[in-house]
Amino acid sequence: MALHSAMKGKLISVIGDEDTCVGFLLGGVGEINKNRHPNFLVVDKGTPVSEIEECFKRFMKRDDIDIILINQNIAELIRHVIDGHTSPIPAVLEIPSKDHPYDASKDSILRRAKGMFNPDEMM
Repeated sequence: MALHSAMKGKLISVIGDEDTCVGFLLGGVGEINKNRHPNFLVVDKGTPVSEIEECFKRFMKRDDIDIILINQNIAELIRHVIDGHTSPIPAVLEIPSKDHPYDASKDSILRRAKGMFNPDEMM
């Protein structure tokens, strides 16, 4: 029994475009829980923002997910929800997509981290 609980790990979830999700799924990130809910959402131009927001909130509530990876351009669509998340777990990491490069100025976690430090104290 101890071996079983020691082997039980936490998941990484992905909210992204098709290329991002396929890449992570090929890397072995894909999982379906006992309720048949996947740990990923493929977002395309027809995906309603409400569905993205609902999926993000669902991932936040799942106790088997420790990291949520989300394409930064998709994170911009639900920025108000991401900015409201202050808990360290699950960690929300904004990643680039093939068509949208990473912009550090838009990353809410990075902005919060920079706000914790005064540039004069960094020396």
